[in-house]
Amino acid sequence: MSKSSTELSKIDLQILTLIQQDASLTTQEIADRINISQSPCWRRISRLQEKGLITRRVSLLAREKLGMDVVVFATVNLSVQGRNSLEEFEEEVSVLPEVLECYTMAGTWDYMLKIVTRDIRHYEIFVREKLTKLKHIGEVHSHIAVTEIKNTTELPLSSQI
Repeated sequence: MSKSSTELSKIDLQILTLIQQDASLTTQEIADRINISQSPCWRRISRLQEKGLITRRVSLLAREKLGMDVVVFATVNLSVQGRNSLEEFEEEVSVLPEVLECYTMAGTWDYMLKIVTRDIRHYEIFVREKLTKLKHIGEVHSHIAVTEIKNTTELPLSSQI
């Protein structure tokens, strides 16, 4: 358990659980659900934000209803290794809106990208016109998701309570 999680009380974890399930909840609604008054709830939420445990509040959109039907996990190897090439690639890929997530990897691949596009044709255009034009791209392997079994943004905080 990391230091930050050991400093969290049961109430803090309950607040975080509720916020990650529904960021639109008001402070009063959160307080009511965990049986504390609104002022201490607001102070706890403010403290959690100050500590950087709550980084932002967002709305999750229905990808498929918006016509974004293709999810691809692309593994990427760079042609040149070294700190500068890694940093340049990371800066370039971070501004591509189709790339929802990017991770450095241990093992065979340098990076794993989660990419969302409207359809396969748009994915091909993205690869040809954007991804493979980035500096230092050596190889890209596409792994197209067929069926989504689980997709959540919720961290497993219940194991901390």
